[in-house]
Order: sequence, then C-alpha cells, then structure tokens
Amino acid sequence: RAVVLCAVPLFAATQTLSVVVLVCLMAAFGLLSVCNDAAHQSVLPRLLPRAALPRANARLQQSDAVAQTAGPALAGGLVAWLGAPLAVLTDAVSYLVSGVLIALTVIDDPAPERSSRGSTSVLAELREGVRWVYRHPRLRPLALGTHTWFLFNAVLGTVYVPFALRELGMGAGGLGITLSLAGVGAFLGTSLSGWLGRRLSPARILAGARLLEAAGFAVVALTPGMNDLGLVGVVAVAGFGQFLFGLGLGAEGPIELSYRQAVTPDRLQGRTNATMRSVNRAAIVVGAPLGGLLADAVAPRFALLVGVLGVAVSAVALAVSGFRHAAHDD
Repeated sequence: RAVVLCAVPLFAATQTLSVVVLVCLMAAFGLLSVCNDAAHQSVLPRLLPRAALPRANARLQQSDAVAQTAGPALAGGLVAWLGAPLAVLTDAVSYLVSGVLIALTVIDDPAPERSSRGSTSVLAELREGVRWVYRHPRLRPLALGTHTWFLFNAVLGTVYVPFALRELGMGAGGLGITLSLAGVGAFLGTSLSGWLGRRLSPARILAGARLLEAAGFAVVALTPGMNDLGLVGVVAVAGFGQFLFGLGLGAEGPIELSYRQAVTPDRLQGRTNATMRSVNRAAIVVGAPLGGLLADAVAPRFALLVGVLGVAVSAVALAVSGFRHAAHDD
C-alpha cells in the first residue's frame, strides 16, 4: 500500500495524474486493504486466549479511534503546508513504517490447516468461508445486520460533510470539531466495551449501540440552521450527535469482532474476515452513491433520515434474529 500511495505524487510530479489513474490506484489500494485487514483480524486469536479477545480488541480500536481523530486535523495541516501530493507521500511513509514494524514482530504463525474436505482449490476454500459465515446460525444474522449497517452508514457518511458545510453552514473548522467529537466518543465507547461485555449479551450490546448511533445521527439530521442557533449552537448540537454516534460505534466494535473470532475455527479466520469485509465494502459502494442521489433528488436532511432509519431497522432486526441467543462463551 505504501508503494501504491507513492505512485500518487509520482504521477502528479510528471503531470500524468488523472481521475482514471487515481481511481485505478485507489482500487488497488482497496484490494490490498481487504487482504491486510482480513489478515490483521485473524492474527489476534493466535496470540491470545479467547477470553482476552474483547479487551485486546478494545485496546486496538482505542488506538484506531485516536488515529482517526487526529488524522483529519493532521492531514489538513499537511495539505496546507506541503500540498496534497506530498501529504499523500507522508501517508505512504506511515504505511512503510507500519509494514516494517509488523515484519519485525515475532509471533508463532504456523501454516493454516487445509480445508476439512481436503480441497486445494482456492475457489473451493473461498466457498467454504462463505458457507461458514452465511450458514452459521449466529454469524448469518450478524453478517446480514452488519452489511445493512454499512449500507446505511455509507449514506450517512456521504451526506454529512456537504450537509454540515452547506445546510448548517458551520465551515471547515466546525466540521472538524464535530468529527473530532465522534472520535472522542469512539475512544470512550471502546473503553466501556469490556465493562458492557461482562454484563450484557452480544446481541443487546450491538443492538443498543446501533440504536445509539441512529439516535446520534437523528440529532445531526434535525439540527436547526445558523439562523436559529448561531455557529456555536450548530456545532454543539451536531457535535453532540456525532459524539453519540462515535460512542455507539466504539462500544460495539470490539464486541462484534471478538465474537466472530471466538466462534470461528482458526483455519477459517482469514476467509471469514475477508468475506465480511468484502461484502461490507460492497455495501459502501452501493450506499455512498445512494446517499448522494437522495440528497440531490430530495434533500440532504431527508437522506440523513433515511440513513438513520436504516441503521435503526438493522439494530432491531439483529435484536430479534437468531443472534439474540448469542453468548460470549459460544
């Protein structure tokens, strides 16, 4: 991924960077990200006992929340100081450092077991991973609910920035503050996930967290404009909504991932994670333009409310599905 990102300033320096080239580079980056993320999520169960997974995933997602909070502000400063191409080059260096650190990490990483059916076909093994996810009585409703969540969250994510800038008129500074508050909420949510996991079932945590996320964006969608609240009021209300969204997101993330890791055999970890992430990203591909179309055809507030409704429905559906019987010790 560092090499792909390095290509962006290289093409820019030679004045050959175009939309087509950029799309191709980002497609390659996305493909590599799916592979990396599937492997990344599959390593932890090999390092720790199952009981330690929720706490470990919470710690990892806390660091991710900090990075996601600081990243946009740092990116803005780098773009203003160095320009966009060199800012991308800086990002490439961060990926390079990450790759070196991972390569230097010594872990017990035995070759994965082959398929129980003895097949050596890549397609057959991929099919086995898909069957595991969508035929498992607990993972199937979890997967379908998560795919639905990603679809409507993409609607929300696509519409929020132009809504905040144009409809609410908060400006780039106000937008940055609200997004930072989402990061603060995510950090707090991951801190609470272990405590919640010891007291509530996975279904209650995930359904409750997703309803909280829907409530957060409902606050955003119903935020009055500058004429009613003024700049400080608009940023405060929208920021509170983003904080609630981040809080729910942080609370559910470690619980969902830990449950998937705990119930999946080691040889299927990579394929399970790859299946989930691939379909989730496909949902984003559908949801993002859907959000833009709804905002253009009707109104940004309407598009946000559609996203809110979709997230809420996915939460309720998960709560009444077969996943409601899931337990942390399955």
